[in-house]
Amino acid sequence: MAIELSELRRAVDAAMGRRPGSLLLKNARLVNVFSLSLQHTHILLAGRLVAAVGLEYAQAEAEQVIDLEGRWVAPGLIDGHVHLESSLVSPAEYARVVVPKGVTGVVTDPHEIGNVAGVAGIEWLMEASEGLPLEVWVTVPSSVPSTPLETSGARLGLAEIERLLAHPRVVGVAELMSFPAILAAEDGELEKVILAERLRKSPEGHAPTLTGPALQGYLATGIASDHESTTLEEGRAKLEAGCFLMVREGSTTRNLAALAPLLRPEHADRVGLVTDDRLPSDLLREGGLDFLVRKAIALGVDPAYAVRAGSWNVARHFRLARRGAVAPGFQADLVVLDDLPSFSVAQVYQRGRLVAERGRMCVELPKTRVSPAVSSTVRLPALQPSDLRIPAGVGKVRVVRAIAHQVLTAEEHTEPTIRGGEVVADPSRDLAKLVCLERYGKNGQIGKGLVTAFGLQKGALACTVGHDHHNLMAVGVSDADIVTAARRLEALGGGMVAVAEGQVLAELALPIAGLMTDEPLEAVDAKLQALEAAAKALGVNLPDPYMVLSFLGLAVIPELRLTDFGLVDVRQGAVVGLFVE
Repeated sequence: MAIELSELRRAVDAAMGRRPGSLLLKNARLVNVFSLSLQHTHILLAGRLVAAVGLEYAQAEAEQVIDLEGRWVAPGLIDGHVHLESSLVSPAEYARVVVPKGVTGVVTDPHEIGNVAGVAGIEWLMEASEGLPLEVWVTVPSSVPSTPLETSGARLGLAEIERLLAHPRVVGVAELMSFPAILAAEDGELEKVILAERLRKSPEGHAPTLTGPALQGYLATGIASDHESTTLEEGRAKLEAGCFLMVREGSTTRNLAALAPLLRPEHADRVGLVTDDRLPSDLLREGGLDFLVRKAIALGVDPAYAVRAGSWNVARHFRLARRGAVAPGFQADLVVLDDLPSFSVAQVYQRGRLVAERGRMCVELPKTRVSPAVSSTVRLPALQPSDLRIPAGVGKVRVVRAIAHQVLTAEEHTEPTIRGGEVVADPSRDLAKLVCLERYGKNGQIGKGLVTAFGLQKGALACTVGHDHHNLMAVGVSDADIVTAARRLEALGGGMVAVAEGQVLAELALPIAGLMTDEPLEAVDAKLQALEAAAKALGVNLPDPYMVLSFLGLAVIPELRLTDFGLVDVRQGAVVGLFVE
């Protein structure tokens, strides 16, 4: 929303004492993100703006006066990189959970719904996030599809990206994930950077494991940020190369502890906090960006700098005017805290109005309207167990090793178990079949391979959340159960299921693009817990197995992945055979 002349006049008049402010917060301990000081002061609001901050405002006139009695005040937190779809719920439901925790803004990359439903899907998400007590800014997905080695539901070219960049809530071009294409200086990728800069938007990065000449070449394009660092050395190299370092703590990708030593005041505005992907259970039990601030402080980060990395630094990076601080002229997005180190939230103000108190929303949220553009997106071919057969070959086979709490995978080579002239799953060796089914009704392609580290002993798990193409991903030791799981997901319109001996043991329907639901987050969490319990009963010993499964098709992060095209060696950027030559 643009600032009106009347609002500026009101703020100036309140600061100068010519008219009352709307709210005076007396006796606050302000977290000043500019000076990194913790100061006793008074805060005067005028509508949705902060009019003044200072000890001289102790007796200022205001329509409402609240004595905070020494409680802390911090700016509302801004998550610098998140995929709202990964919460599995609507934007309104996401806001209901994170706003009472002190999050008043997010920068979302609607890459997931963009891969399913294209421009129409992205526009639906922007419409669904209007009018919330949570500001939702958008970066336009740059990689739809992420690679040419997968089938997605839509494609976004330069024309579509330029059209979306014109929206006032769009602040950048989202993570440019095809780093092999960028390092090869392919025109199509470099043009996206130029387009972003021409329109004064930020070109965002995605550079997992890149260091040395590869990192230099990637950043030579002018790409501004990265959120994929997993080690201290990698993070430091990116900071020293001028990158805006996004320190991530998601559900699967937990990198904060490794990178915490870089959250230091001398790095000024070059470090920000992001969640990327957080599951309902973590949002409910740990929190959103507030959890990162709390954990950073517990790891020894200066509390004021931890808050700054979750507010002002992100706002500055994305040129979010009047956001990220509690200071004159800034939008009055602020959090009242009972305790700073634990980031214990008492009240949340957004645009100068009280929107949450003691963990509950104080305002009504708009209803979510589901459009046809994001409905009925799961269309599978006729499928039989025989379609999943893997003919026997000669030599060892490539196996995808899943890694707990990481997006990275490893490639292993092993002797296959062969029965009846085909490669089969072997629970005794922790070898399960991994399948990717094209789910948009375009070509019916089926990618097949093997995966280890799940521990699955019987049955199958499947989901239509399959980054980034969001085809149907399944892991199983029974081809018949994989087919049963796939058919159930088609009937649900997408989601997650656990199946054994032809019976559905647990399920979660995600009918919005096969990615989301408008159910309450608590209900979604309960169904996820049932799914995890079912997976455990089937022998799975991997934490967050559905989250891990959803990333096994992500063909832009090393090492070995599976798409509907087959096994993909990410470093080579090529489809490879199951059998090692």
